[in-house]
Amino acid sequence: MREGLETNNDTARQSGPHGANNHADAIAPETLAIVERLAAELRGEGARRVTAHLDSNLDQDLGFDSLGRAELILRLDRAFKVRLPDRLISEAATPRDLVDAVRAATPAPSRKRIAPTRSHADLGEIAEPAAARTLVEVLAHHAGTHPDRPHLGIWESDSLGRQLSYGELHRDALCIARGLLDAGAETGDRIAIMLPTGLGFFRTFFAILYAGCIPVPIYPPFRRAQVEDHLRRQAGILDNAQAVLLVTESEIRQVGSLLMGLVPSMRGVLTDQDLLHNPPLERPAPASPDTTALIQYTSGSTGNPKGVVLTHANLLANIRAMGRALEATSKDVFVSWLPLYHDMGLIGAWLGSLYFGARAVIMSPLTFLADPTRWLRAISEQGGTLSAAPNFAFELCLKTATDEDMAGIDLSGLRAVVNGAEPVSPTTIRNFTERFSRFGFAPEAMQPVYGLAECSVGLAFPPQGRRPPIDRIERTALADRAVAVPAGEDDQTAMEFVACGRPLANHQVRIVDDLGVEVPERHQGRLQFKGPSATRGYFHDEEKTRALFDGDWLDSGDLAYIADGDVYLTGRIKDIIIRAGRNIYPHEIEDAVGRLDGVRKGCVAAFASPDPRTGSERLVILAETRLRDEAELSELRRTIRSASLEILDLPPDEIVLAPPHTVPKTSSGKIRRSAAKTLFEADALKATPQDLRWQLMRLQLAGLANRFHRTVRKAAALAYAAYWWLVLSLIAIVVWPAVMLLPRRAWRHALIGGATRLWFALTGIGLTVRGDATAIPRHVVIVANHASFLDGAVLSAAIPGELTFVAKHEFSETFWEGNFLRRLGTIFVKRVDRSAGLKGADELTEAVKDGERVVVFPEGTLLRRPGLLSFRLGAFAAATAASAAVVPVAIRGTRDVLRGEQWFPRRGAIVVEIGAPMTVSGADFEAEVALRDAARSWILEHGGEPDLATDTVDLAAMGQL
Repeated sequence: MREGLETNNDTARQSGPHGANNHADAIAPETLAIVERLAAELRGEGARRVTAHLDSNLDQDLGFDSLGRAELILRLDRAFKVRLPDRLISEAATPRDLVDAVRAATPAPSRKRIAPTRSHADLGEIAEPAAARTLVEVLAHHAGTHPDRPHLGIWESDSLGRQLSYGELHRDALCIARGLLDAGAETGDRIAIMLPTGLGFFRTFFAILYAGCIPVPIYPPFRRAQVEDHLRRQAGILDNAQAVLLVTESEIRQVGSLLMGLVPSMRGVLTDQDLLHNPPLERPAPASPDTTALIQYTSGSTGNPKGVVLTHANLLANIRAMGRALEATSKDVFVSWLPLYHDMGLIGAWLGSLYFGARAVIMSPLTFLADPTRWLRAISEQGGTLSAAPNFAFELCLKTATDEDMAGIDLSGLRAVVNGAEPVSPTTIRNFTERFSRFGFAPEAMQPVYGLAECSVGLAFPPQGRRPPIDRIERTALADRAVAVPAGEDDQTAMEFVACGRPLANHQVRIVDDLGVEVPERHQGRLQFKGPSATRGYFHDEEKTRALFDGDWLDSGDLAYIADGDVYLTGRIKDIIIRAGRNIYPHEIEDAVGRLDGVRKGCVAAFASPDPRTGSERLVILAETRLRDEAELSELRRTIRSASLEILDLPPDEIVLAPPHTVPKTSSGKIRRSAAKTLFEADALKATPQDLRWQLMRLQLAGLANRFHRTVRKAAALAYAAYWWLVLSLIAIVVWPAVMLLPRRAWRHALIGGATRLWFALTGIGLTVRGDATAIPRHVVIVANHASFLDGAVLSAAIPGELTFVAKHEFSETFWEGNFLRRLGTIFVKRVDRSAGLKGADELTEAVKDGERVVVFPEGTLLRRPGLLSFRLGAFAAATAASAAVVPVAIRGTRDVLRGEQWFPRRGAIVVEIGAPMTVSGADFEAEVALRDAARSWILEHGGEPDLATDTVDLAAMGQL
């Protein structure tokens, strides 16, 4: 029980589950009354009254959607003066759950004015990492130069919770990256993030980059009634991405595990908390500007989601350009509730703040939905200067924020709030500015923008300090001639569009007609763009990638016109309905129908569908309603038809009235008109949500085949590994005593060469040798890259004759390995003891002078991740001292067969490429360095792995971490 709803609630703490005192007894009936009143409002005038019981289902019996639930939680907060947990929006199933939550809730916080926290500028202004080429280098810059500077904090309900500094983000990401690599992640693997808004998301995102992999953010399940549709949709994304791992939280791990059965490539489901317990990775994997940094799946408002491939260069170019447009600096504070799986929240809000050193205050979308004024209060109390939201968020604030809620809120410090991600309403802009101007909101702070995932996120931004221009144009001129003619003041049919800004620096926009020819200003056409932020295409979808490009221009899929340099968006090309020779813009009719009594606002889809009899296009309006009486439904159809005639001068061909939760939407709340059309044509619009258990059962059954195939693959891999080790053991049983007994060293090496070739043949490992191994002379140093414990055996199989390997001294102290290697003539060196190391170098030089072919792995160690480390000078010093040549050898494939730090072999192919002998003049230090650099350069060129010596950011070298 909580400590009390009011000051006199001591007795309530002693009540039983149903309330044993008057106050507790009042909670249940008052809650039911609030539920019934809101349900009646949502159903509209004339609808039958709804009777709610404690065990009524909020979804199926009462028809509450996500926004309806948010409003219900807000009303309960106000009625009982409590603060209910945000999770109730998604978790509450019945009014009884709400009653129990009210009884356990904490009192609502005071609404008194709270002074803003210390300005971020008080910490001192810092320079942006202008030289950074990748996101990895951006975080390295901040973590290396000011590790303790606050980077972001999570706004939890009504206050700022746990914060994360740059240094903490870096160190946590290294720990999680180690866990991902230990779980089998390899360079370039796609790893999905299904985490709610919290510190775990930020750590995991950078951990995936640090591991050399590619993050694929997807959104976690929100409501039980939609879990099956949600998981099937996410499974389609992950299957396209060929994701190998999913990182989620423990509370939804079981739900995430269902994706294992639906996505054949998936090998495991991990939690961020478990991964955090790993020791840190030595350093991040290398990345270049052209390395893929993110696959951002589009929301799919007009079709199936597509994976937009974005490189580090794309993201940094977009972040820098948006920052210039917003005049962003490290003095700014960005307050955001936007989902982190959406480009505006992930790239615009978080990564933008990260780059410029601005502090980010992040709240969960649930926190915002439960009480939209929390967003405004966080801006006020945290000194927010920048923010962003789609148009519906401003509408929600207008609808829910009371003067009491706004008490003490000051928005005068807000320089810019970006309005994008969905069509911007002129009415919303006017109303929001007027309503909140008395709380300090400046009209110039409202900044409509345009962007799309294919351009990272932002494409057009307005100049600072300008009020949003609104263009009134003639409806018929746009519909009939695609020309935006300014309308007269007395034109009652005029359409209004908001200016969404001008192209960002180094980006270009053009408007073309159906022939691909650029049109003049104020002519509508297809919007195309190009610039450094533009994607190179969609992941694993060549057909859609080809359709995306028109030469070096990319097609946005949007209709627009340009006036006075500003971009005005008029609609999606695929959504435009052509009827009777006219262009019909679906959002217009959707907005009008959504305002009618009996229709659920924001739950209307207008689309075109071919008539099966005539083939001509029909205008179809799909609208959600809670009405059930046939007479009421007939009247609603008549009203919708009248509204359509009034706006379009055309009636709809078909009106479909469907129950709540029928109209498909994207994760960001946009209408999926293409999906609605598909459902309509499949006659599947009347399906009702099913029980969670049936949804989960169907998902389990759907995944059985994939689980079976995965099990077979695992069994085959285990069987191969067991066979591989069995063959090695049997060969070792014969070879070890033979090496101990054979009197001549040449015979021992011949035996080793034959045995290793037999081992590879029996285990199905192909060994290809390029270059003449028989031509390697004596009196030489052979240097090779070191990717696996197999490398020594591979060289023995590839190069005939005697080889003198150099090995670490620890091997000499073991019975089996030490005696075996000594019989082969191995030279042991101590890597830590400097005097012993010098002695080993002298021994190496003498061996070369004596005519030995000495084999050295100059990296000195091996890592599990791909890449060539720096070379030590010892082998090259010995070669120059002995006036001997160096033969470079590049080994490829051993890392795939047996990765460092692991003992689980896999079938693969190995290639050994042998270079020509290298010599340099002189015997001084400069000659040693020159010989080392030449050999390393050749191996890097032929080894097929990245350069870890030059591309990796090493924070230890900065002397900071």
